Amino acid sequence: MKKIIFNLVLLLSTLHLVAQQPAFITDSLDIYIQREMERWQIPAVAIAIVKDGKVIVEKGYGVIDLESGKKTDENTLFMIASNSKAFTGTALSNLDFQKRLSLDDKVTKHLPYFGLYDPASSQLATVEDLMCHRLGFSTFQGDFLNWSSTLTRKEVVEGMSRNIPKYQFRDTYGYCNSGFVAAGEVLYAVTDTTWDDYLRVHFFQPLEMKRTSTTRAAIQADANACTPYTMFDGKLVKLQYDYIDNLGPAASINSSVHDLANWLMMQLDNGKFNGKQVFPEQVVKMPRVPRTVVSAGNSGLYKSQHFNLYGMGWFVTDYEGRRIYSHGGGANGFVTNTTFVPESGLGIVVLTNTDANALYDALRYQIMEAYFNVPYRNLSEIYYTRTAPGNAEAEAQIAEWRKITDKKPNPGHPLVDYTGTYSNSVYGDIMITTEGNELLIKFSHHPQLVGHLKASGENTFICFYDPVTWGVKEIPFTVVDGKVVSCSVSVNEFIDYDSYVFTRK
Repeated sequence: MKKIIFNLVLLLSTLHLVAQQPAFITDSLDIYIQREMERWQIPAVAIAIVKDGKVIVEKGYGVIDLESGKKTDENTLFMIASNSKAFTGTALSNLDFQKRLSLDDKVTKHLPYFGLYDPASSQLATVEDLMCHRLGFSTFQGDFLNWSSTLTRKEVVEGMSRNIPKYQFRDTYGYCNSGFVAAGEVLYAVTDTTWDDYLRVHFFQPLEMKRTSTTRAAIQADANACTPYTMFDGKLVKLQYDYIDNLGPAASINSSVHDLANWLMMQLDNGKFNGKQVFPEQVVKMPRVPRTVVSAGNSGLYKSQHFNLYGMGWFVTDYEGRRIYSHGGGANGFVTNTTFVPESGLGIVVLTNTDANALYDALRYQIMEAYFNVPYRNLSEIYYTRTAPGNAEAEAQIAEWRKITDKKPNPGHPLVDYTGTYSNSVYGDIMITTEGNELLIKFSHHPQLVGHLKASGENTFICFYDPVTWGVKEIPFTVVDGKVVSCSVSVNEFIDYDSYVFTRK
């Protein structure tokens, strides 16, 4: 009888909690998501909403693969990419709390091979600096080499010294994946445990994140894992999973909304999960402390936002008078976000399986605005309207390049004159060869990547990359005294904003 009464009380309290949710959540959420998925052409979306220690919503929409038609659910895996950084920041905070290291330790104390381009900065850089995006790099600088490459984590760290920083050390925010890789290598040096195994034992097991993993092989072998897609030429294109195990501490976690809801419940309960203290309160709060100014805030769509900062794996901003902690993630065919608002007891996870949508960001704000009693506006529609002109312009540019290359203009020299091995101090070697009537670029650290060069004018080619997510880019060659001496190579800004000059050997 007591058990029946207890269950009845539990049911009534749950129903009461659900009844307290905004009407958008209880009445409109499913319709909204399904409609906006169609607008953005997203095969799969999964979301979780945590409120006041309870999971209010935990659900998948659409299909994990257009060919199989298998339904998405709360346990479906997505690559969550840079959402991994908050796990790394928390792991290093835990080691600091345990006195196994100090966040103020010089990186070289633990990694003698670590270095930056400037020797003084190399000696000054601390473990904390690695996770604050303040090393002097510009955003994504060096990722042309590191992203989805054959480099080991140690080689990624060793390569940091070859990048000439765009900013002064500790002066300006610049999003740096390799810094988090170095932080993971510090963890390995201190514990003699890989970052992957450390997370499995200290995070995934106690938080009951039973579906969560850290390798490409794990998501590829899973029957309930989303296929990645992108938009190209106005249609969805199926992709392969990125090879980002080497960027593990920055980007390689695979997870589901069910598992990530547990992660956010622990964050909202100051380190506790299911009544157990998984991490000390100081450990989960340390990565939230602002360390770097990202921007002054957002005066546009979110006018009540006044600051945008970064801690160690969490962005820290405000909205409607509340402090927001969040991080996004983007990988080949995936864009995702985790957000939590301690003052409101609110946590949100949004996972999607195309890298060509902004719904993943708009939806989290849509949910926040519902809980913050902001008058309804369709943020997804606003995002779409704002991004559509830029997307149309990019498509028009590619179409124009195709028209030019289809005419097969004379590049100025026989194709064989452009062939050979070219080298860049950051990347290393690329090889340009001929195949039929076109040139191919092959990359020494990216065996899966090929650039198809089609002449567009004198000493200028348009590079159509395969995989298509690396972009379509103009590649100019420099000719001196009738000889081809170098070329300038760039890729999709999603990977790296910079252009790299390769000199012919």
